[in-house]
Amino acid sequence: MKVRDVMNTDPVTCQAGDPVSEAAKLLKENGISGMPVLEGESLVGVVSESDLLRLLATEDEKGGLWLPSPFEIFEVPIRDLVHYERIRASLDQITRTRVSDVMVKRVHVIGPEAPVEEAAAMMVRHHINRLPVMEEGRLVGIVTRGDIIEGLGESA
Repeated sequence: MKVRDVMNTDPVTCQAGDPVSEAAKLLKENGISGMPVLEGESLVGVVSESDLLRLLATEDEKGGLWLPSPFEIFEVPIRDLVHYERIRASLDQITRTRVSDVMVKRVHVIGPEAPVEEAAAMMVRHHINRLPVMEEGRLVGIVTRGDIIEGLGESA
């Protein structure tokens, strides 16, 4: 079985210059956990839910984003109103952050004629969940762990 037999030939993509909020929206709307990132027509990275979560989980002490707990949002005592500015600054930073700032730039790819076993081995070896499928320098699809499992189930 070849990658071509199990890949998605119409992958959801985003552009490197898109705001991370747009990438998050695309992931949610399409029920996917990651997608290729393009600059024009060229593949330049992959962005996943994990990449977006890392943005939010950055330690405050290192100058990263501070996200309040639900209690801090709804039970803000007067002495803690200073947190409002921190919330606003964090949200402003999120809206200014581009996909290119959080994406993985070192992308492992595979060709459509490669055996599915090779794709599976690459995913396991590199601890990744998806591989962009490239042919003659063009993105022609994406194959995920789920696609491979589904393909194996259909061939049994």
